[in-house]
Amino acid sequence: MNEAQRYKAVMAGRRSRVAGEHWENMIEAACQHYRLKEIAEITKTPEPMKPLSRPNSKGQFTACYTKQAQPDYKGTLKGGRAVVFEAKHTDSDRMQQSVISPEQEKQLDRHAALGAECFVMVSFGFQQFFKVPWEVFRDMKARYGRKYITPEDVQEYRVRYIGGVLQFL
Repeated sequence: MNEAQRYKAVMAGRRSRVAGEHWENMIEAACQHYRLKEIAEITKTPEPMKPLSRPNSKGQFTACYTKQAQPDYKGTLKGGRAVVFEAKHTDSDRMQQSVISPEQEKQLDRHAALGAECFVMVSFGFQQFFKVPWEVFRDMKARYGRKYITPEDVQEYRVRYIGGVLQFL
């Protein structure tokens, strides 16, 4: 890989991280809204990690993840039903099924089998938002004939963004 390719890869990674953080901030704002309205208590699942060094004077330290990622959000809806979901953003016109790791897939399947509401919150370019039921996302090959979805495929699961709040519940 030459210097120009490395630079492009680094910049793409940075853009992706910033977009992911923005998407999570949008979801966190909705979770806060639902919390204040006593509709749901939903929190971001922290990734389990192990510190490898002591914190420096700024509180920074080196760490590594200790196990594969879990679904991004877990909580309880008013009435007692569990809710578990993954959040994914893309700047392209398609969302690949492979964005869900095998461990996340296993956990979503297990929670769904126990009666939890499970779904994938999808953002296409911060313009269109969808709450795709887990069984639809998981079975997209059988439903759509391919292992990706487009906004046109999932219009029935569209989520409105009103007053700075994603209306996914």
